[in-house]
Amino acid sequence: MATTKEYKNDSLTVVWQPEKCIHAGVCVKTLPEVYNPKDKPWIKPKNANVEALKNQINACPSGALSYKETIDENK
Repeated sequence: MATTKEYKNDSLTVVWQPEKCIHAGVCVKTLPEVYNPKDKPWIKPKNANVEALKNQINACPSGALSYKETIDENK
């Protein structure tokens, strides 16, 4: 079974599949305030808005990053 790690903010969960990652660096170059491989956790989705995260994740060349949107059932 493939490993997945999830990193959440209020309305989006970033899903990372390390086995798929080709370390192209697109994430770090696009949103360095979110992705820092030297930090733990290395993904901090609260440091960017949802649209910026979605745009960067959609540009991931390996498909190692994806996202799930959180639905607020109180609305």
